[in-house]
Amino acid sequence: MPKVGMEAERRRSLIDATVDAIHERGYSDVTMAQIAKRAGVSGGLVHHYFGSKDQLLAATMRHLLTELGRAIRESLEKAETPRERISAIIAGNFAVDQFQPAVIAAWLAFYVQSRTTDSNSRLLNIYAARLASNLTHNLRAFMPQDEARRIAEGTASMIDGVWIRQALRDGKPNRSAAIALVEDYVETQIAVHLGRITKN
Repeated sequence: MPKVGMEAERRRSLIDATVDAIHERGYSDVTMAQIAKRAGVSGGLVHHYFGSKDQLLAATMRHLLTELGRAIRESLEKAETPRERISAIIAGNFAVDQFQPAVIAAWLAFYVQSRTTDSNSRLLNIYAARLASNLTHNLRAFMPQDEARRIAEGTASMIDGVWIRQALRDGKPNRSAAIALVEDYVETQIAVHLGRITKN
Protein backbone atom coordinates (compact mmCIF):
# COMPACT_ATOMS: atom_id res chain seq x y z
CA MET A 1 0.00 0.00 0.00
CA PRO A 2 1.23 3.53 -0.72
CA LYS A 3 2.46 5.50 2.27
CA VAL A 4 0.17 8.17 3.70
CA GLY A 5 1.04 11.48 2.11
CA MET A 6 2.92 9.89 -0.80
CA GLU A 7 0.55 11.35 -3.39
CA ALA A 8 0.95 14.85 -1.94
CA GLU A 9 4.74 14.41 -1.94
CA ARG A 10 4.74 13.26 -5.57
CA ARG A 11 2.49 16.12 -6.64
CA ARG A 12 4.77 18.62 -4.91
CA SER A 13 7.83 16.97 -6.45
CA LEU A 14 6.27 17.27 -9.90
CA ILE A 15 5.39 20.91 -9.34
CA ASP A 16 8.96 21.67 -8.24
CA ALA A 17 10.26 19.77 -11.28
CA THR A 18 7.93 21.78 -13.54
CA VAL A 19 9.30 25.07 -12.21
CA ASP A 20 12.90 23.92 -12.74
CA ALA A 21 12.21 22.49 -16.20
CA ILE A 22 10.50 25.66 -17.42
CA HIS A 23 13.47 27.68 -16.17
CA GLU A 24 15.93 25.42 -17.97
CA ARG A 25 14.08 24.75 -21.24
CA GLY A 26 11.14 27.14 -21.50
CA TYR A 27 7.49 26.09 -21.35
CA SER A 28 7.10 25.38 -25.08
CA ASP A 29 10.05 22.98 -25.25
CA VAL A 30 9.59 21.07 -22.01
CA THR A 31 7.69 17.76 -22.12
CA MET A 32 5.76 15.81 -19.51
CA ALA A 33 8.33 13.01 -19.84
CA GLN A 34 11.18 15.39 -19.03
CA ILE A 35 9.32 16.71 -15.99
CA ALA A 36 8.61 13.15 -14.83
CA LYS A 37 12.27 12.18 -15.22
CA ARG A 38 13.37 15.24 -13.26
CA ALA A 39 10.91 14.34 -10.48
CA GLY A 40 11.98 10.69 -10.51
CA VAL A 41 8.57 9.26 -11.42
CA SER A 42 7.06 7.59 -14.48
CA GLY A 43 5.50 9.58 -17.31
CA GLY A 44 2.24 7.76 -16.74
CA LEU A 45 2.09 9.00 -13.16
CA VAL A 46 2.30 12.63 -14.31
CA HIS A 47 -0.65 12.11 -16.65
CA HIS A 48 -2.52 10.29 -13.87
CA TYR A 49 -2.14 13.22 -11.48
CA PHE A 50 -2.47 16.15 -13.88
CA GLY A 51 -3.83 14.95 -17.23
CA SER A 52 -1.99 17.39 -19.49
CA LYS A 53 0.88 19.86 -19.52
CA ASP A 54 -1.55 22.80 -19.32
CA GLN A 55 -3.21 21.27 -16.27
CA LEU A 56 0.20 20.70 -14.69
CA LEU A 57 1.10 24.34 -15.29
CA ALA A 58 -2.22 25.42 -13.77
CA ALA A 59 -1.50 23.29 -10.69
CA THR A 60 1.97 24.78 -10.49
CA MET A 61 0.55 28.29 -10.63
CA ARG A 62 -2.06 27.49 -7.98
CA HIS A 63 0.77 26.32 -5.77
CA LEU A 64 2.83 29.45 -6.42
CA LEU A 65 -0.20 31.66 -5.81
CA THR A 66 -0.84 29.87 -2.52
CA GLU A 67 2.77 30.41 -1.50
CA LEU A 68 2.59 34.05 -2.59
CA GLY A 69 -0.57 34.58 -0.56
CA ARG A 70 1.09 33.02 2.47
CA ALA A 71 4.12 35.30 2.11
CA ILE A 72 1.92 38.39 1.87
CA ARG A 73 -0.14 37.34 4.92
CA GLU A 74 3.01 36.76 6.96
CA SER A 75 4.31 40.18 5.94
CA LEU A 76 0.97 41.81 6.80
CA GLU A 77 0.97 40.32 10.31
CA LYS A 78 3.70 42.79 11.29
CA ALA A 79 2.01 45.84 9.72
CA GLU A 80 -0.18 48.18 11.78
CA THR A 81 -0.85 51.25 9.66
CA PRO A 82 -2.22 51.54 6.09
CA ARG A 83 1.22 52.65 4.84
CA GLU A 84 2.89 49.71 6.54
CA ARG A 85 0.31 47.37 5.01
CA ILE A 86 1.05 48.74 1.54
CA SER A 87 4.76 48.08 2.11
CA ALA A 88 3.95 44.60 3.43
CA ILE A 89 1.96 43.79 0.28
CA ILE A 90 4.83 45.00 -1.90
CA ALA A 91 7.45 43.08 0.07
CA GLY A 92 5.27 39.95 0.04
CA ASN A 93 5.11 40.07 -3.75
CA PHE A 94 8.91 39.84 -3.78
CA ALA A 95 9.19 37.11 -1.14
CA VAL A 96 12.59 35.43 -1.01
CA ASP A 97 11.29 32.00 -2.07
CA GLN A 98 9.24 33.52 -4.92
CA PHE A 99 11.58 36.12 -6.44
CA GLN A 100 14.02 33.50 -7.70
CA PRO A 101 15.09 32.80 -11.32
CA ALA A 102 13.23 29.49 -11.70
CA VAL A 103 10.00 30.81 -10.18
CA ILE A 104 10.22 34.00 -12.22
CA ALA A 105 10.49 31.90 -15.40
CA ALA A 106 7.44 29.89 -14.34
CA TRP A 107 5.44 33.07 -13.72
CA LEU A 108 6.36 34.38 -17.16
CA ALA A 109 5.10 31.13 -18.71
CA PHE A 110 1.92 31.52 -16.68
CA TYR A 111 1.31 34.99 -18.07
CA VAL A 112 1.85 33.81 -21.64
CA GLN A 113 -0.38 30.74 -21.26
CA SER A 114 -3.15 32.78 -19.65
CA ARG A 115 -3.85 34.35 -23.04
CA THR A 116 -4.98 31.01 -24.47
CA THR A 117 -5.92 28.89 -21.46
CA ASP A 118 -9.12 29.80 -19.61
CA SER A 119 -8.17 28.18 -16.31
CA ASN A 120 -4.85 30.02 -16.20
CA SER A 121 -6.56 33.26 -17.18
CA ARG A 122 -9.01 32.89 -14.29
CA LEU A 123 -6.17 32.28 -11.83
CA LEU A 124 -4.33 35.35 -13.06
CA ASN A 125 -7.47 37.51 -12.90
CA ILE A 126 -8.15 36.40 -9.31
CA TYR A 127 -4.58 37.26 -8.32
CA ALA A 128 -4.72 40.64 -10.07
CA ALA A 129 -8.10 41.57 -8.57
CA ARG A 130 -7.02 40.62 -5.05
CA LEU A 131 -3.79 42.61 -5.35
CA ALA A 132 -5.58 45.71 -6.66
CA SER A 133 -8.29 45.44 -4.00
CA ASN A 134 -5.83 45.13 -1.11
CA LEU A 135 -3.76 48.05 -2.36
CA THR A 136 -6.82 50.21 -3.01
CA HIS A 137 -8.20 49.57 0.49
CA ASN A 138 -5.01 50.85 2.14
CA LEU A 139 -4.37 53.70 -0.29
CA ARG A 140 -7.78 55.13 0.63
CA ALA A 141 -6.14 56.39 3.84
CA PHE A 142 -4.30 58.92 1.68
CA MET A 143 -6.66 59.72 -1.19
CA PRO A 144 -10.22 59.30 -2.54
CA GLN A 145 -11.44 55.93 -3.83
CA ASP A 146 -10.97 56.67 -7.53
CA GLU A 147 -7.42 57.91 -7.01
CA ALA A 148 -6.65 54.96 -4.75
CA ARG A 149 -7.88 52.55 -7.41
CA ARG A 150 -5.74 54.25 -10.07
CA ILE A 151 -2.58 54.22 -7.93
CA ALA A 152 -3.27 50.60 -6.97
CA GLU A 153 -3.35 49.64 -10.65
CA GLY A 154 -0.12 51.55 -11.19
CA THR A 155 1.52 49.79 -8.25
CA ALA A 156 0.37 46.38 -9.47
CA SER A 157 1.73 47.22 -12.92
CA MET A 158 5.06 48.16 -11.37
CA ILE A 159 5.22 44.85 -9.50
CA ASP A 160 4.40 42.85 -12.64
CA GLY A 161 6.82 44.93 -14.70
CA VAL A 162 9.72 44.36 -12.32
CA TRP A 163 9.07 40.60 -12.45
CA ILE A 164 8.98 40.60 -16.25
CA ARG A 165 12.14 42.69 -16.56
CA GLN A 166 13.92 40.32 -14.19
CA ALA A 167 12.82 37.36 -16.33
CA LEU A 168 14.68 38.91 -19.26
CA ARG A 169 17.91 39.37 -17.31
CA ASP A 170 20.70 37.04 -16.27
CA GLY A 171 21.96 36.91 -12.74
CA LYS A 172 20.51 36.74 -9.27
CA PRO A 173 17.40 38.88 -8.70
CA ASN A 174 17.94 41.93 -6.49
CA ARG A 175 14.97 41.80 -4.14
CA SER A 176 15.85 45.02 -2.27
CA ALA A 177 16.19 47.00 -5.50
CA ALA A 178 12.90 45.60 -6.81
CA ILE A 179 11.03 46.59 -3.65
CA ALA A 180 12.66 50.04 -3.66
CA LEU A 181 11.48 50.71 -7.23
CA VAL A 182 7.85 50.02 -6.35
CA GLU A 183 8.09 51.84 -3.02
CA ASP A 184 9.45 54.94 -4.78
CA TYR A 185 6.40 54.98 -7.06
CA VAL A 186 3.93 54.59 -4.17
CA GLU A 187 5.67 57.17 -1.98
CA THR A 188 5.75 59.70 -4.82
CA GLN A 189 2.06 59.22 -5.57
CA ILE A 190 1.07 59.57 -1.92
CA ALA A 191 3.25 62.67 -1.51
CA VAL A 192 1.73 64.26 -4.60
CA HIS A 193 -1.77 63.69 -3.33
CA LEU A 194 -1.03 64.93 0.18
CA GLY A 195 0.58 67.98 -1.41
CA ARG A 196 -2.66 68.68 -3.30
CA ILE A 197 -4.63 68.47 -0.07
CA THR A 198 -2.23 70.90 1.67
CA LYS A 199 -2.54 73.45 -1.14
CA ASN A 200 -6.31 73.38 -0.87
